Amino acid sequence: MPDRSPRTPSVSCVFVCHDGAGRLLLARRGAGARDEPGTWDTGAGALEYGETFEAAVAREVREEYATTPLEITLLGVRNVLRDDPPSHWVAVVFAVRVDPATVAIGEPHKFDRLGWYTRDALPTPLHSQLPPTLALLPDHLG
Repeated sequence: MPDRSPRTPSVSCVFVCHDGAGRLLLARRGAGARDEPGTWDTGAGALEYGETFEAAVAREVREEYATTPLEITLLGVRNVLRDDPPSHWVAVVFAVRVDPATVAIGEPHKFDRLGWYTRDALPTPLHSQLPPTLALLPDHLG
């Protein structure tokens, strides 16, 4: 059967939500997640045509965590190549400050749990892309 996977990378806006006081919001990927169910990860979503990076992040934060970003900060860019599952995307990574009191699971078909963690006490297992994403996060944010 011929390979029908796309031959161009996708653009994803990845966001690490934090409370401004050293805690990070992570979501456990549920059974309906696209990949690596049962692992803990940050949020992310595809950039839509005509959308700015910040608009994409704000939309995805509302969809995934049912809250509005208080502050959005660009952290960097990653070129993500994976063999299993085969994929290639450009990840534009942001830190997003949110109010912990307003956060809830907005997409229960993708996530089954949320939690606040410090960088030195992360839950396991972690999504394969979480450590390189957190490497872009300044120490004072988490």
